[in-house]
Amino acid sequence: MQKYFQFKELGTSYRQEFIGGLTTFLAMAYILVVNPLTLTLASVEDLPDALRMDYGAVFVATALAAAIGSIVMGLLGKYPLALAPGMGLNAFFAYTVVLGSGIPWEHALGAVFVSGVFFFILTMTGLREKLINAIPVELKHAVGAGIGLFITFVGLQSAQIIVNNDATLVGLGDLTAGPTLLAIFGIVVTVILMTKGVKGGVFYGMIITAVVGMLFNLINVPDKIVDSVPSLAPTFGAAITSLGDSSFYSTAMVGIVLTFLFVDFFDNAGTLVAVANQAGMIKDNKLPRAGRALISDSIATTVGAVLGTSTVTSYVESSAGVAAGAKTGFASLVTAGLFILSLFFFPLLSVVTAAVTAPALIIVGVLMAASLRKIDWSRFEIAVPSFLTMIVMPLSYSIATGIAVGFIFYPITMIVKGKMKEVHPIMYFFFVIFILYFIFL
Repeated sequence: MQKYFQFKELGTSYRQEFIGGLTTFLAMAYILVVNPLTLTLASVEDLPDALRMDYGAVFVATALAAAIGSIVMGLLGKYPLALAPGMGLNAFFAYTVVLGSGIPWEHALGAVFVSGVFFFILTMTGLREKLINAIPVELKHAVGAGIGLFITFVGLQSAQIIVNNDATLVGLGDLTAGPTLLAIFGIVVTVILMTKGVKGGVFYGMIITAVVGMLFNLINVPDKIVDSVPSLAPTFGAAITSLGDSSFYSTAMVGIVLTFLFVDFFDNAGTLVAVANQAGMIKDNKLPRAGRALISDSIATTVGAVLGTSTVTSYVESSAGVAAGAKTGFASLVTAGLFILSLFFFPLLSVVTAAVTAPALIIVGVLMAASLRKIDWSRFEIAVPSFLTMIVMPLSYSIATGIAVGFIFYPITMIVKGKMKEVHPIMYFFFVIFILYFIFL
């Protein structure tokens, strides 16, 4: 195992990889709660039960899809990158497709399945790898920094340090509130540990924060440790069954499949580039084993749809595991194993609250922003698309949108600068695709 994952060459160990994988799991464990709540439209009142997905089944599908995707990523891609049903895409699935368009959730799962199959075909042809490798190195660094800002913003919001403000869009929250104070405590502790150079400082910061939260009654102590695993039957296979329904094939469904394709491609590509860059894995502006890494999300999305969940994608929270020391795909196997165990130990996940995960996201954002130093800001034609890529991600709350805006401006500035031939033809292709995306999708 050590030889397969090149522990010696990469300067890592089982302990280091385990802590990294555990840190990633804790940072993204919220999806086990949030995804079922989202897909079942739990916040929508007076909705007939027939229109809701089964909560228990979605919970099991979420855990299994995350485990399968992470296993494939770990074994084939060998990247310390975990996968799970994507935030944003699950909201699009539930609120836009099912609730807004009135499309049955079975058909929505069918659309996710079709998009996964298309992704698999694109990956096997090598096209996805070529598209990612064609992205200029400066924009890859901008994507990494942008995701850092994005997850920091997410962390500040989940901790209620930054809240909605009708006058200015965002503002400072109530810093005297218990959960917010706990998150601030977690940030301070994690900063101290990281500054002192403690390996796994992000992980230990989360553990200390959770313990203190329980001591001060800010986090409920679990009343039990083990519970029975819910049945997967209500959602299993519904995606495949829906393909046999003639009403599935419509113009509206084409747009839905394309949206799933587009957002997943660039969310996954952006996250893969950012985490690989943070871990120092990008060589000569290329991702080693990119094809193998990219195939994992297409397999996970296809399998996840059959199980009963929305599109599966790479998680930016994996960067927390990298910060804790993860360097190989073994960390992804650890995360996968913990997702499987979570099926039985779900009650324990109640201690992983927003106040516990927020400090990790905020500190990891600091680490990812370090890639800004690798961008040549003196070249305006590079500075503009890089800056827009970086800043639009948190402001639009979308990795894909940030990439789209930056990739539109890159050919423009390079052409005006007289460097049209230095732009890869694929970047012109992206330019057209993104323009069409903003117009039609």
